[in-house]
Amino acid sequence: MRLNVTVNGEARQADDVWEGESLLYVLRERLGLPGSKNACEQGECGSCTVYLDGTPVCSCLVAAGQAEGCEVRTVEGLAEGDQLDRVQQSFVDAGAVQCGFCTPGLVVAAHDLLKRVPNPSDPEIREALAGNLCRCTGYEKILDAVRLAATR
Repeated sequence: MRLNVTVNGEARQADDVWEGESLLYVLRERLGLPGSKNACEQGECGSCTVYLDGTPVCSCLVAAGQAEGCEVRTVEGLAEGDQLDRVQQSFVDAGAVQCGFCTPGLVVAAHDLLKRVPNPSDPEIREALAGNLCRCTGYEKILDAVRLAATR
C-alpha cells in the first residue's frame, strides 16, 4: 500500500508499505527519520514515542495503515530549524543524555507533559515518564531536565 502521512509538518509518502508494518519501521527505514528508537518492539520502553494526531503513542505498536492521513510529530519535529525545543535543550544542559537510546521517547513524553502541565510537581513528572525506561542515568538528571524545561 501507499502510506500518505504528514510528518513534522511535511506531507510524506511511502510506497510498498505492508498494512501491518509498524509506524516506527516506516519512520526509520522508509522515511529516513532515525530519531525514534527501536528497542523493545512491545510498547514497554517508550523509546519510540511520537505524537500521532497530537497524542503520544509508542510507534512500534501502531500499524502503518492506521497512520494513513494522520499527522505525526517525531522528536526531530520538536526543533524549529536549528533551534532545539526547550525540552531538548534542557536534556542537553542538565546532562540527561548518556547513551541516548531512551532520550527521544523521554523528550516527547516530557514535551507532552509540559504542554498539559506547565509547572509539574515531581510526582507528576514521574507519572508522565513512567512509560519510559532508561538503563544509564538513574533518572535524576532526567527529572532535572524536565524541571529545567518547565522554567524556560
